[in-house]
Amino acid sequence: MIRSKEKDAGRAGSGRRGFLRGSGAALGLTWWYIQRREPVHAEAAAAGVPKMVTIVEFTDAGKRKGKVSVARITKTEEEWRQQLSPASFEITRHAGTERAFTNENPNAHAKGVFHCICCDTALFDSSTKFDSGTGWPSFWEPIAKENVLETTDSSLGMVRTAVSCRLCDAHLGHVFEDGPRPTGLRYCMNAGATRFAKAS
Repeated sequence: MIRSKEKDAGRAGSGRRGFLRGSGAALGLTWWYIQRREPVHAEAAAAGVPKMVTIVEFTDAGKRKGKVSVARITKTEEEWRQQLSPASFEITRHAGTERAFTNENPNAHAKGVFHCICCDTALFDSSTKFDSGTGWPSFWEPIAKENVLETTDSSLGMVRTAVSCRLCDAHLGHVFEDGPRPTGLRYCMNAGATRFAKAS
């Protein structure tokens, strides 16, 4: 009888030890996986996002001033939220899209430059603006290729080319191949992502 109890106790102890060993192994594996993933993710992000970028500066009349190398602008969600209107925040920081025909710039035919609403980088000269009939401000080319970044957007079940500000990564809109001459391109931008500066 005593021997039987000792066996039962031994089996129970062995079961507990096995459970603890198994739990420890699972926790160790989870910790290893997390430790392994974090540096890779951070490394990839660091590799894909340069700390310094080169952009071209312009006057409000669209005159080229020259290239500058500046630190890429990064802010927290809360900092962007405090700086921007709710609509501009959703467009630029969450890749939102304003409704068509609701936010056209009132200076549609004035001479000047459209700047990024987030960091004031020059984006489009009004001389390249045209009436696309889409309800969004449209341009046939950016003021300088260096000032915008084009990436593949596979959202909404289609493949498009998204356009963002190179300095602060603000989402601006998309570019399509159905524009007028001389480029044949249509940079379809959200008005809420830009600020128009009229030439003085």
